[in-house]
Amino acid sequence: METPQGVTTPISEWHTSSRCTGGECVEVAFTGGGVAVRDSKNREQGILLYSTDAWRDFVADVKTGRHDLRK
Repeated sequence: METPQGVTTPISEWHTSSRCTGGECVEVAFTGGGVAVRDSKNREQGILLYSTDAWRDFVADVKTGRHDLRK
């Protein structure tokens, strides 16, 4: 289990998208105080922490296509 700086409890469960098929995905863990994100193919690179509000806004933007590079 990991405990990144700023997180008070160890992260024990990471989640990937059901659409992740090649193992090169983003992993997400809910920490109680926010959301931790890491690269599944390079876990040693570190963990990014986001507030629950920031993560919610990001997910809403993704659903609307705001971050779609193909536009």
